[in-house]
Amino acid sequence: MSRWAVILAGGSGTRFWPLSTPERPKQLLPLATSEPLLVDAIRRLGPLVPVDRTLILTSAALANAVRAVVPDVPSDNIVGEPRAAGTGPALAWAAAEIARRDADDPVMICVHADWAIRNADGFRETLSRAAAVAERHGALVTVGIVPDRPDPGFGYIQPGEHVTGARRVARFAEKPDRATAERMVADGFLWNSGIFVWRAQDFLREIDAHTPEIASALGHASVGDLAAFYHAVAPVTVDEGVLERSTNVLVIPGEFGWDDVGTWAALRRVHERDAAGNAVSGDVHLVRARDCVAYTEDQTVVLYGVADLVVVARDGLTVVTTTDGAADLKSLIDALPAHVRERR
Repeated sequence: MSRWAVILAGGSGTRFWPLSTPERPKQLLPLATSEPLLVDAIRRLGPLVPVDRTLILTSAALANAVRAVVPDVPSDNIVGEPRAAGTGPALAWAAAEIARRDADDPVMICVHADWAIRNADGFRETLSRAAAVAERHGALVTVGIVPDRPDPGFGYIQPGEHVTGARRVARFAEKPDRATAERMVADGFLWNSGIFVWRAQDFLREIDAHTPEIASALGHASVGDLAAFYHAVAPVTVDEGVLERSTNVLVIPGEFGWDDVGTWAALRRVHERDAAGNAVSGDVHLVRARDCVAYTEDQTVVLYGVADLVVVARDGLTVVTTTDGAADLKSLIDALPAHVRERR
């Protein structure tokens, strides 16, 4: 089986302000380890897929920054999208490009650049299993994460009937309220992780059958005309445009310590914590502090007698909020004067 990897690395990462900026968004920051999240993603996939068969989809504005972070990836494998059009067109372009370069009906493994994974071996084993299922059934396969909490911040997948090695997707559910999330977890729903595995040609056939927002532009993709393709497509997510319209979608469960590192508070899950539950990076000193997150690049931070705080210090700017407040930094940013929110 020929395998390719596709890493989605767009997005501005505003939830990690003030560390993240449009020029240096979340995926280019060392949030889970000492390396940027994108580098972590490349290294995790390395034993499965070499870098010369790895495509990175990002924005045109970030393409050079991505190339600088992952110099081992061939430059032609880093695709700078001329406009934001959602995950549907991005993965369609990747599928067409893979099919154009590889005539062996390859399987493409699609992930995002901004995750943390605790069990890399388990992650790769699950992807290998998903690839085998995709090839056996000619299906679109997604990996649903077995929840460890009823989190209303994720979409959910309801598994349906059993097939060999997987289950059919009964339905996708949007982000629920907390009470609904609790019921879903109790009923065996899985988190919708955004991990997708399928043969490139199978995916293109599903787009042709179900996704007019993209289908009419596939001719441009088949000849490698990026500008014409993105000019012709309508923005749509792969979930809404393909997976929710198809009857050929399977799900397998995954348990490998997946985290989407969605907010500063997530660092308490993905970083090592001290005995008081604090997760810190940089020159941070804690006295009688518990369950805090502190991140500093270039100054000293001292926390004394506090709990459940997030403190981020960078280049003379310090932000202090609660772990709950860290989930809504967009409201904070919108309320600030331009000279503060636009600091680089």
